[in-house]
Amino acid sequence: MMDLGLSNAPEQGDLIKDSTEATFMADVVEASQTVPVIVDFWAPWCGPCKTLGPALEAAVTAAKGAVKMVKVNVDEAQMLAGQLQIQSIPTVYAFWKGQPVDGFQGALPGSEIQAFIDRVIKAAGGEAPGDQLDEAVAAAEEMLSEGAAVDAAQTFAAIIGEDPNHAGAYGGLVRAHIAMDDLDQAEAILNGAPAEIAQTAELEAAHAQLELARQAANSGPVAELQAAVDANPDDHQARFDLAQALYSAGDGQAAVDHLLEIFRRDREWNDGAAKAQLFTIFDALKPNDPVVLNGRRKLSSMIFA
Repeated sequence: MMDLGLSNAPEQGDLIKDSTEATFMADVVEASQTVPVIVDFWAPWCGPCKTLGPALEAAVTAAKGAVKMVKVNVDEAQMLAGQLQIQSIPTVYAFWKGQPVDGFQGALPGSEIQAFIDRVIKAAGGEAPGDQLDEAVAAAEEMLSEGAAVDAAQTFAAIIGEDPNHAGAYGGLVRAHIAMDDLDQAEAILNGAPAEIAQTAELEAAHAQLELARQAANSGPVAELQAAVDANPDDHQARFDLAQALYSAGDGQAAVDHLLEIFRRDREWNDGAAKAQLFTIFDALKPNDPVVLNGRRKLSSMIFA
């Protein structure tokens, strides 16, 4: 796996520890002078604590030393809990320079836990792991746009090694294999994506791009299809095939125009195939692409006319 510069992780024992009233000053107040410290106030009888604790530990471990975590059993530290006004558990505080700077109560989903960790790291002037991965994704996207699909695929794969649920990296890896004309591997990557990110915009776009790439492999010559449409403008199948061929040739605007023309002439043709193909193209492109914006506007005007 490529080294993204995130692999020099301290041992977990240096990052996560149990604390008591006697050691709290050293473990939290003094330790937070140099690195932010997350404090998880919990109890053995607390159900939500059993979910939140491991999720916090995983996020802190993934931060690779940018933040530390201390666990305090409130049953064994009642005086400390009273001093800090811990009224319910789980309660989490983040300390920096000896002072609480952020916190929350109750269990949170993984995305909000990660956002909390990132906020704490940034509050201490550090760079959150998510930022580093986003920079790596941007670099890989640039490689892909410049035609270096193999290098892009290696970088996307390395990002997934750091964050197995990174939808942007998964989508990028699929698109890199599409660019390499390795459609079977692209499909295998899509099918192997974690369920948590299967419905994200990045993976839905990659799925649409894969579908269009498979269509492109079977598309006919543009000139012949254009001649067939010119000879019979009501030959919807020829126009549909022409739209596929034009898209595969890189002319997305012309493809959308022909599909809109099919929809205008017969919106129910082939069980609404033109509309379905339009949505596939819209999903494959970026939401702010002029082809998408204009195409959606024209389609809407036809639907609601």
